[in-house]
Amino acid sequence: MHTLSLTGEFVHPATESAFLEHQLARTRALLGFTLLFCTFFYLCFFVTDVAALGMDTALAATFPARLLVALTAGSCAWLAYRRPLSVRATWLAATVAESVALASFMHIAVQRPQEFHWHAMSLAIMLVVIYLYIPNRLSHAIVLAGTATGVFLELVLRLTTMSFADILTMGLLLVLVNTFGALAARRYNHVSREEFRLQTDLKEAAERDHLTGCYNRRYLHQHLLGLELSRARRFGRPLTVVLCDIDNFKLINDNFGHTKGDEVIKAFADLLAGATRDQVDTVVRYGGEEFLLILPETDLAGGEHLAERLREAFAADRLLLGDNAFGLRTTASFGVACFDFANSQVSYNLPDLISAADKLMYEAKRSGRNRVESMELK
Repeated sequence: MHTLSLTGEFVHPATESAFLEHQLARTRALLGFTLLFCTFFYLCFFVTDVAALGMDTALAATFPARLLVALTAGSCAWLAYRRPLSVRATWLAATVAESVALASFMHIAVQRPQEFHWHAMSLAIMLVVIYLYIPNRLSHAIVLAGTATGVFLELVLRLTTMSFADILTMGLLLVLVNTFGALAARRYNHVSREEFRLQTDLKEAAERDHLTGCYNRRYLHQHLLGLELSRARRFGRPLTVVLCDIDNFKLINDNFGHTKGDEVIKAFADLLAGATRDQVDTVVRYGGEEFLLILPETDLAGGEHLAERLREAFAADRLLLGDNAFGLRTTASFGVACFDFANSQVSYNLPDLISAADKLMYEAKRSGRNRVESMELK
């Protein structure tokens, strides 16, 4: 899941997409600032055009190209600051601004053909900016920078009388800038994604139970209680909770050992996760062998039906404990509590539903275990 490619990006598309969305606000801000900064200095270098060509020639030959860069980069910067650009849109803005700047640079270099040694220095700086300071995909940066380097060297061969040794030295220096620029960009990609991976792992550790992968009670109290309740109230929909507990779990631990006990818990959690709706329902490890299901937009009949399916499936599993001398089977007791926010003037909190489900679950225990007890709060 967290494997990195040669460009330092996550190989797994979903992970890379999550990282890019996480970084998007910072990416837009960096794009806008860098483009404005570069545009300012790009225009400032018009002074050197005047010094080399004279005012009239510079205004006619180079100023339109510099103005085009300013308009393009300024527009892209404005979009980055003022519009909620998507990840792909920021890449497009960066690529367009870089392409126009490089094309304009080549035009200016042609207008001042006696200064290609200075142009080479300027291009090297532009390549560093493209690789490290304008946020874009590394593959895009490599294509742009490599193409610009090739075009520039072709212009050197066509328009100058530089010696072979000078051209070779210039070419090798530009290749070196491209190589180290790409390596530095890849290193930055790697470091930023490693930081994201660590943050994600810490968040998962704080929110998830390490054995089952279910959410823990901390996540329940910090995120779910208010979220699910407000959603149910806002849309006037029913909300159902199911509290379930593995029967005779202490006897399983005592007779089979804690390793087998963990295996039973994990199997039960997998059963719950597989039977609930992904991205809709929530499974929480509520206690040692207790689990809480939060089922938005589910009425009492739906909650009862799910609990019965889970009860029957868990009781039908003969592989976990096998034929044992203790007569133990994998069964669970369920308490189902529901409240329909559309049909009552009375308002309950989610803790009230959980408390009601808890009482119903213990009623199922007292009634012989391997049962479902349910009620709708009025």
